[in-house]
Amino acid sequence: MLNPQVTAAAGLRARPPAELTEPYELLTFMRQAMEDSNEAECGPALPLPVVVDVDAGGVPARLYASRVDAPLFVYLHGGGWCYGSIETVDRVCRRIADRSDCAVLSVGYRLAPEHVFPAALDDVETVLAYVRKAGAELGVDPSRLAIGGDSAGGQLATVAARRQRDAATPLDLQVLIYPAIDPMTASESYDEVGSYGMNRAAMRAAWETYVPDPMTRFTPDVAPLATADLAGMPPTLIITAEYDALRDEGADYADALLAAGVPVVHTRYMGVNHGFARKLAVLDDARAATDQVASYLRAALRF
Repeated sequence: MLNPQVTAAAGLRARPPAELTEPYELLTFMRQAMEDSNEAECGPALPLPVVVDVDAGGVPARLYASRVDAPLFVYLHGGGWCYGSIETVDRVCRRIADRSDCAVLSVGYRLAPEHVFPAALDDVETVLAYVRKAGAELGVDPSRLAIGGDSAGGQLATVAARRQRDAATPLDLQVLIYPAIDPMTASESYDEVGSYGMNRAAMRAAWETYVPDPMTRFTPDVAPLATADLAGMPPTLIITAEYDALRDEGADYADALLAAGVPVVHTRYMGVNHGFARKLAVLDDARAATDQVASYLRAALRF
């Protein structure tokens, strides 16, 4: 059963008018609507000792920390590679930093269609190189380094983690919140629950906007399951949602990682839909999921 809090939360964000059909104008509307609803969906900003905007090798980022020399969790926001920002996940990052004993670095990677693949992935790798080099200046411990994100950010996170593994600079942990995994959008969950806020047409449009070249969409740097060997990927927390069209591909990725010998915790939150985890002001499960991420990080990076 769909959680009634989800239904109530759906009215907090402005919907595009029916006459707005031009794709870029529609995207511009959606970007602004997400920003405008941030306070209502996510609540007030939790104060922390350190909240500072950072130039991470030319990529905008924001550092959240409660203490010096903490492990670092690099976070990548969702939004179909086309919208979302540091601001739209600000409350989530604050809560994780407060409860995990880790610093959090939220990344403002470049968005499509202005900057298509591999711009966003390049930005993520630039940030990772920056924190490995400048961690001490930031007051964090880059020897304990995790990555994560939600939706499109989850896709970027796990692709970056695989590339770091291949470069012999492996990350310690990855956290994937309803990650976008399959450019084919072939999962049955699109048919079963595609009417609850995320549908096949919207997800296909996001993939096509981020990666205009159809052949490139099925390479390992775009489709995580196109990687022949997942062995050696970092221990992983995957969070999926019952009423999310991306539910099954997240579960399939969890199974593939497990089959490759990767330690995986996969939690499915029942009664909620895509995007639930950032809506801290209105969804009990958002607070539970964010606290689960914090607990996972705290336990895994305390070495």
